Amino acid sequence: MSDKRIETFDEFWPFYVREHSKKATRIMHFVGTTAAAGTAVAALVLRRPSLVLLGLALGYGPAWISHFFIEKNRPASFKYPLWSFQADWVMWSKIIAGTMDAEVERVMAEQAAAQKVTEERTAPATTNGATVH
Repeated sequence: MSDKRIETFDEFWPFYVREHSKKATRIMHFVGTTAAAGTAVAALVLRRPSLVLLGLALGYGPAWISHFFIEKNRPASFKYPLWSFQADWVMWSKIIAGTMDAEVERVMAEQAAAQKVTEERTAPATTNGATVH
């Protein structure tokens, strides 16, 4: 990620998707988010606020483990906690709908196309195989 601060959720979403490019990471997030939501409901129903801490551990534990050991990157929640929380639920709903894998493919293809354009702009110009200075 560049040093430029992300200003909107629309800018954040593609970054988030790229940071969750591996299916195993998305599965760990889905399991963690589902367990956290279930624990939050139990905390409300049982009137046991102490379960909220368990829910946080169940939600963030698998997610962070997947970032450190599967994606080998830093969780987005460290720098953008609220957008990361929102994006977790967007990803969760897309997994339920069966559209998240296609979303990852779309974002990764857009990144590859943008990177190709950047490389073409910064490559030295050539004429008949010779570099033009």
